[in-house]
Amino acid sequence: MKTVAVIGAGAMGRGIAQVSALAGYEVILYDVFEPALNNAITLITASIDKGVARGKIETATAVRAQNNLRITHFLDDAAQADLVIEAAPEDLRVKHDIFARLDAVAPRHTLLASNTSSLSINSLAGSTHRSDRFLGLHFFNPPHLMQLIEIITCDDTSATTVAQAKEYVGRVGKTAVFCKDTPAFIVNRVARPFYGEAFRLLGEGVADVATIDRLIKSLGFRMGPFELIDLIGCDVNLAVTQSVYDAYFQEPKYRPHPIQRRMVESGRLGRKTGRGFYDYHE
Repeated sequence: MKTVAVIGAGAMGRGIAQVSALAGYEVILYDVFEPALNNAITLITASIDKGVARGKIETATAVRAQNNLRITHFLDDAAQADLVIEAAPEDLRVKHDIFARLDAVAPRHTLLASNTSSLSINSLAGSTHRSDRFLGLHFFNPPHLMQLIEIITCDDTSATTVAQAKEYVGRVGKTAVFCKDTPAFIVNRVARPFYGEAFRLLGEGVADVATIDRLIKSLGFRMGPFELIDLIGCDVNLAVTQSVYDAYFQEPKYRPHPIQRRMVESGRLGRKTGRGFYDYHE
């Protein structure tokens, strides 16, 4: 594979585009909103420049990566890549529409992958006519720092497709873990009780946000649950929790907490809005 297209210029999309460009791939970053694309390029450039300043990225690698990255708001352009990774919002209908459109215009050899954190890969593959060349590639936030990528296969994913995906993951310097198409895959299924217990402690007044985060970090975690939710986005956290809860037919241990909905309804989504469980305006 020589070219990688990323669908969606949000935090995940631009992170995936960045690591792919740094690995030497030609990268096409697509978004329907042109301002989002321009903002993504600015942030990717700043992130790469910071890596150079810290001695973590060689200057030649940085220059090559920036030259290899281009943007488009035409989906047909993005569909011409060897690998297309969708990083759109966690909405099944939106993703179905994107993949149906990609499938109609992409070359036959193109692999289609979703960065979904909880939605069914089989369901998404069903919107295409290439389920043998369809899989999940689930990065974690932020992609340029987190080392894990879940490779999720649907029932029809071919061995060749898995091998190509594994080669891509290795080339971008990440560690692959393989899993079947089960609700929330591995990491997010494990993470739901982690978040849920923190919400119950907060809701019952056992401790405040900062204390819960501090206690969790004292156990060896790099971030507390509320710090992590603010980084990922309270809206994303709620959507994934609701998705897992529904997928397991309302299994109580995955039940969303009212505080999650209250945060989203109040617009306190975390770092991206300047305020979540913590205030980021300063």
